[in-house]
Amino acid sequence: MAKDKLQWVCDECGHAQAKWSGSCLSCKRWNTMHEMIIPKESKKVYLSKKTSTSKPILVKDVKQQSFQRVKSGFVELDRLMGGGVVRGSLNLLGGKPGIGKSTIMLQLATAFANQGLVVLYVCGEESIEQTSLRAQRLGSSVDNLYLLSETVFSSIKSSVDQLKPDVLIIDSAQIVYKDDLPSSPGSVLQVKEIAMECMHIAKENGIITFLIGHVTKSGDLAGPRVLEHLVDTVLDFEGDQKHGYRILRSSKNRFGPTDDIVIFQMKQAGLEEVKNPSLVFIEERKGEVPGSVVCPALEGSRSLLIEVQALVSKTAYPSPIRKTTGLDQNRLTLLLAVLEKRLKIPLYSSDVFVSIAGGIKIQEPGIDLAVLLAVASSFLSKPIDPSTAVTGEVGLNGELRSVSRIENRVKEAYHMGFDKLIIPKKCLSEISSDLLSKIKIHAIETIQEALSYSFGTTCK
Repeated sequence: MAKDKLQWVCDECGHAQAKWSGSCLSCKRWNTMHEMIIPKESKKVYLSKKTSTSKPILVKDVKQQSFQRVKSGFVELDRLMGGGVVRGSLNLLGGKPGIGKSTIMLQLATAFANQGLVVLYVCGEESIEQTSLRAQRLGSSVDNLYLLSETVFSSIKSSVDQLKPDVLIIDSAQIVYKDDLPSSPGSVLQVKEIAMECMHIAKENGIITFLIGHVTKSGDLAGPRVLEHLVDTVLDFEGDQKHGYRILRSSKNRFGPTDDIVIFQMKQAGLEEVKNPSLVFIEERKGEVPGSVVCPALEGSRSLLIEVQALVSKTAYPSPIRKTTGLDQNRLTLLLAVLEKRLKIPLYSSDVFVSIAGGIKIQEPGIDLAVLLAVASSFLSKPIDPSTAVTGEVGLNGELRSVSRIENRVKEAYHMGFDKLIIPKKCLSEISSDLLSKIKIHAIETIQEALSYSFGTTCK
């Protein structure tokens, strides 16, 4: 009988090597190598894998079949998934503790059960009584929804074979383990094996499978990167627990769009979809206040209006503070350097704080001009016209660069009641004449023009 071997395995990428090293030879991360007992590959057997042989087929001879989709009960979530959840798909949902992962999974389970589908919810982190109390609070006391408090995968597999569910939800991937492996639950080897088993269950039985995953301190999904490679869809649940809004972001989707978002609001009865997110983010905005600028930002295929707020104040310390919320701090540093160099605004003796109102995080470059004008507005103590929205990427030379899907941004600003819009000049040709007649467009090429148009002044 072959002996198990001792290896050092990386917690980040799953790379295994015979000796310890300070950094992983594969992903180059430091202090991620841990000693583990690895069974021989020849002894590994996947419980869910069926023995079958495959033959190579010419690409022109492959018969195209449309994916069978199941509605989730959330209109916006169906749009995020590409029209519904695909049968036989393996989906991974990650998020911080307490963000609402189990809540949205119970609501999805209820929606599937109401359609006559058999749902098996594996609540490994809680007892059946705890999960049942949450289900009753959410109104999930329906037929066809089964709860199973189990962490051993062989027992879960037996329940799947006996019940033959249409939907399988495992909460969570880090708590379930295979008892024939020597490593502890949550380890790289266990998470990888559980993901492989769930993939076989989903693909070979046509079961919609959801895995709930833990996240690290940095916000990344815990476990090896192979976990994200195996699944069909990776959903990131984001948001500040102090705010009532949650953002579900699709970072990977084999059956639909990526980098798209759905916004939920956490209420006593569970999560509710926000139909008009632009209204949510700007409805509490005050009128003519220095440091406030509205920008039509792009998240996936959706354009939404956000409020960029800036505060510039004199500092009594030799090193001024630069802080951001919902914005990349390195990007803010770059824009402040452009302001000082091209517009001669002295920010070296001032603290600068920039925030995206509502707790949302924006990464796209189309908000550069809004951040720049918000900082300038706070420094000059001059408000920008509250009926004006701005968008555009700012280059290091002070030029305004084009942004994608400009017509979607203009339509969103017009529908929300804005009658003026500052955009890059190169984007003007992409806007239809019908839309140009409804809203006043001011196309500019440099940030000097933007400052002069917004405040009627220039800095020297």
